[in-house]
Amino acid sequence: MKRHEAREKAIQTLFQIEVSKLEVDEAIEFALDGMESDPFYEQLVVETLEKKDEIDELLIENLKNWRLDRLGNVERTILRMATYELLYVETIPDKVTINEAVELAKSFADEEAAKLVNGVLGNIIKA
Repeated sequence: MKRHEAREKAIQTLFQIEVSKLEVDEAIEFALDGMESDPFYEQLVVETLEKKDEIDELLIENLKNWRLDRLGNVERTILRMATYELLYVETIPDKVTINEAVELAKSFADEEAAKLVNGVLGNIIKA
């Protein structure tokens, strides 16, 4: 599985967990739909969830004129995963992470969501 596809699957999995309250294993099985899993995908899902509280605090600090609970589920999920990646996956350049997050926002939401994701992640990198 390529990293872009792993990110897409991770967003789908994290979204399912957030919205449907599925257990992690159930959400992974549902998102993979028979596909073989990938270590990067599983890392994104499991560790984003493990560090969710810490990530949310950082997002709250960097949201300008927004509250975390006002964001759409998709935008919030993308921001959480991308913030995890920025903070904890040192092998991926920040620009790549932000670009991937923006593309995911365009795919799963819209252009406005992509702008929001870009701005918030940019604020995090500056901080």
